[in-house]
Amino acid sequence: MSDTLNEALAVLNEKLAGSDFAGSAKFDVEGEGAIIIDASGARVADDETDVTLSADADTFRSILEGETNPTSAFMTGKLKVDGDMGMAMQLANVLA
Repeated sequence: MSDTLNEALAVLNEKLAGSDFAGSAKFDVEGEGAIIIDASGARVADDETDVTLSADADTFRSILEGETNPTSAFMTGKLKVDGDMGMAMQLANVLA
């Protein structure tokens, strides 16, 4: 597993703790792999989810560090969303 995914798991599980995120989402990080987020937390996997968010490693890292707003990344084409847009917006609120 890459360092990017290892670091992301720690950050995501911390942000998800105590949240009410009820769906499932996948971050597909180009060249790194995929992380699944659901009610049980974040883990490295590549299962089917309600929504898939795809980005390069730099954009993904910037979103996790709070430097890039997920909505802005989507609007500028740096983040692609496939699936339930409402679920993506709910996840963006958790990550903020």
